[in-house]
Amino acid sequence: MLSRDQYNDEHWIVFAIKEAEKAFEEGEIPVGAVIIKGNQIIGRGHNMREGLKDPTAHAEIIAITSAAATLNSWRLDDCTLYVTLEPCAMCAGAILNARIPRLVFGAYDKQAGMCGSVDNLCDLNLSNHKAIVKGGVDADKCQAILDAFFVKMRSNKSKLDN
Repeated sequence: MLSRDQYNDEHWIVFAIKEAEKAFEEGEIPVGAVIIKGNQIIGRGHNMREGLKDPTAHAEIIAITSAAATLNSWRLDDCTLYVTLEPCAMCAGAILNARIPRLVFGAYDKQAGMCGSVDNLCDLNLSNHKAIVKGGVDADKCQAILDAFFVKMRSNKSKLDN
């Protein structure tokens, strides 16, 4: 059972935002994630697709792998995943496969978000597991770092084109 402290979503999303800032500094799309169990961070990750040359190196996947290593188990029961951007289909599938019972995210992804925007894979009868989803936590901060990244990328591209 999740403790009351684990529902302090605004507290924990800050750590995911710090992970997103790391991605920004590395030139990656700034998405960050942390996994909480027992009021402790047991896994963290940020986008690393460019650095690792790996299309699956999303923040959620990195955080799930980290948490599984911490627990020495692929089952992440009694955990909450906090991520700055609504997960895509691949990450939603990984959340379900890892048996994470609760997902909290910041910004909605109206183009590829599969946890409420386009669809909600975490709540469909596609598997024997579902996850409770809460979106929009500190959405403005989470969206701001994404917006800043893409403004910077467009500015850099514009400079190269001149």
